[in-house]
Amino acid sequence: MQEPNIISATKNDYMVLIRLWEASVRATHHFLNDSDIIRYKQLILHKYFDQVDLYCFKKNDVLLGFLGLSGDNIQMLFIEPSARGQGIGKELMKFAIEQKQATKVDVNEQNEQALGFYKHLGFVIMERYENDDVGKPYPILSMELQARK
Repeated sequence: MQEPNIISATKNDYMVLIRLWEASVRATHHFLNDSDIIRYKQLILHKYFDQVDLYCFKKNDVLLGFLGLSGDNIQMLFIEPSARGQGIGKELMKFAIEQKQATKVDVNEQNEQALGFYKHLGFVIMERYENDDVGKPYPILSMELQARK
């Protein structure tokens, strides 16, 4: 069995990434309706992917998760629904924090599983925004990694 690895994504990966993104969002973002998902999908595919450094988690050549970074900010983290709970998110976060010095993340307040995940990793809420980046009423929490003592 091949060891899992984290590699840089390219534009050639975008269609696979967006399928994983949609499956993950449908499994975790129950507060979004179909029209929201379609709108965000287009924005992510045609705009946001190009604005971040993308990294894929692959095991046996199967993409199981991905991460998008911009400077020290984790902009996106999505895991294949069937692979959730297997430590992939933790591996991607460890990579982001230790290899890329990421210390910040924004999360939808209504995505309670993700919020709990980031809190468990040592992130604390620094600020709350009523609307997301496209002005929708989905509150965003800006979180920052606290220094470990």
